[in-house]
Amino acid sequence: MVYASDFRNGKTFIMDGQPCVVINFQHVKPGKGAAFVRTKYRNILTGATREEAFNPDDKFEDAIIETKKMQYLYNDGELYYFMDPETYDQVPMSLELVEEAIKWIRENDEVTVKFFQGSAFIVEPENFVILEVTDCEPGVKGNTATNATKNATVETGATVQVPLFIEAGEKIKIDTRVGEYLSRA
Repeated sequence: MVYASDFRNGKTFIMDGQPCVVINFQHVKPGKGAAFVRTKYRNILTGATREEAFNPDDKFEDAIIETKKMQYLYNDGELYYFMDPETYDQVPMSLELVEEAIKWIRENDEVTVKFFQGSAFIVEPENFVILEVTDCEPGVKGNTATNATKNATVETGATVQVPLFIEAGEKIKIDTRVGEYLSRA
């Protein structure tokens, strides 16, 4: 069992028979009245987000989430296929499940896939990836008085803000959690 007072970002629990994950929480102890836990959580299966206040003593069943390292294989136009490197089983997933992660993943890259009761519900890329810049505007000489940036498109099709000195063909390191340029690779 999980108590509301144990909520932390990323904590999973079952509410009304649905698995949920805590996105944000805040323990509130007002001057008058009882303490409560203000929580923003997302239904893992539907993606719906809600905000609610819980009594710290509220109990919830723990949601068991299985994580596996898998390899991205290919996209057939509708589904994205991932392979378990131990069993060679392939798991097809729709765009809705991989939408946030796919812009940082190339074919044969390793990702983390999370499962609830045998069904995959989210794909997470590595926290830091190295991708090649395929297209970017040329930097304007003399425009470096401030931290000026420009758009660059990487080999997966994602667009990232990069410093003016980055050129097409260079490999850059990107933080996939926030989608930001970190450094040259």
